[in-house]
Amino acid sequence: MPTFETLLYSVEDGIATITLNRPDRLNAFNTQMMKDLIAAFDATDADDDVRVVIITGAGRGFCAGADLAAGGDTFNYDARSEADNAARRVEGVQRDGGGLLTLRIFNSLKPVISACNGPAVGVGVTMQLAMDIRLASTAARYGFVFARRGLNPEACSSWFLPHLVGVQTALEWCYTGRIFPASEAHERGLVRSVHEPDDLLPAARAIAREIADNTAPVSVAITRQLIWRMAGASHPMEAHRADSRGIQMRGKSGDAREGVTSFLEKRPPNYPDKVSKDLPDIWPHWKAPEFI
Repeated sequence: MPTFETLLYSVEDGIATITLNRPDRLNAFNTQMMKDLIAAFDATDADDDVRVVIITGAGRGFCAGADLAAGGDTFNYDARSEADNAARRVEGVQRDGGGLLTLRIFNSLKPVISACNGPAVGVGVTMQLAMDIRLASTAARYGFVFARRGLNPEACSSWFLPHLVGVQTALEWCYTGRIFPASEAHERGLVRSVHEPDDLLPAARAIAREIADNTAPVSVAITRQLIWRMAGASHPMEAHRADSRGIQMRGKSGDAREGVTSFLEKRPPNYPDKVSKDLPDIWPHWKAPEFI
């Protein structure tokens, strides 16, 4: 089982739980947390025992955004250590650390459920946009506070947020930078449901259980990529091509035979295929596009 400086990581009955674990700083995001989260998603992708990933926070917060310990130079690359900058440098170009994380989550082969247990502002909320199903505690608060810090939205949120809640709501939240409650996040479509604090993780686990107990892992991995990537497609023909490749390859798989047979025999399925070795190459650009 991997261990991390800023996270707690556990796997039980097919569900990996990743807990942001800097409670004394309200789980504020720093370079080490970025590196740990990316490594944790590498671990969940590589582990066929992991069917679903749940992300939550330790203590009373989910993530208070970037760690502001450096004061006014927090976001100044020129004032950061070379180690910090090197962790965000890709092909010689400085990248946004939140964006490196959300791109990694975007490419996850396992479904990702956010269980937001408390305040989530800045990168604390933008990292959740790349997750598939977002649940909130009644104690959760959200804020796209960038304009109030002299910044612009980050972590690819200018792509994710309008896709989730529409342009008008995305602009209002980002223009004002105000903090808003879980009830508003639910009303405007950012979160699926709102729960009392003690009911949050059980609700997330119930969804995870439904996925883990009833579906084929390879099919779920393909489905996740199809739906996320088609959000940016220019024409439904792109989806038709990818769907067709997938149906042709998956139709002759052990999973497809088991799925039909178990249904006809009225028994629980036992899917044989593994994400680590049986994922078909249905996509000409299955891997993330190169940075430019």
